[in-house]
Amino acid sequence: MTSPQLPARPSPGPVPGPAAISWTLVAGLSALALLWPLTGLTGALGTGAPRALAIIGVTAAVWIGVVGLGRVPRPVLTLTLTGLAYGLVATVIGTLVPVLSGFGPGGGPAWTLIPALAFDTMWGALAGVAAAGVQRLRGSAR
Repeated sequence: MTSPQLPARPSPGPVPGPAAISWTLVAGLSALALLWPLTGLTGALGTGAPRALAIIGVTAAVWIGVVGLGRVPRPVLTLTLTGLAYGLVATVIGTLVPVLSGFGPGGGPAWTLIPALAFDTMWGALAGVAAAGVQRLRGSAR
C-alpha cells in the first residue's frame, strides 16, 4: 500500500531587501572632484568664486541628473556616500598637490578636514533628496 504524496512546497525565494549601493557609480561621480585641479591647471572657468560656483553647479547637475534620471536605487544614500567620497578625493588631491587646493605650499589647516567632509557629505545628501524627487516626478509622469 502506498501513501499519497503531498506536492512539494515551493521553497521561498530570496527575501527582497534594500537594494545594494553601486560603488562604481559612487566612485565615478566622486571623481568630479578632479574638476577643481583640472580647471586650475588649464585656467578654464576663471578663478575665485565664479570658478567655484561653476564647478559646484556642474557637479550638482551631473549628480542629480545621473541618479535622478537613471534608475539608481536608494538615491539619497548613494549621493550621500558620493559626497563623502568626493570630499575624500578632494582632500587627497589637496594633500598631494597643495598648490592645486588653493592653500599654497603646506596645504590647508588640518582642523578643516572634518568640517569639509561634513559639508561635502551634506551636499551629497541634499543632491540625493533632489534626485529622489526627480525619480518620483518621472515615476508619476508615466
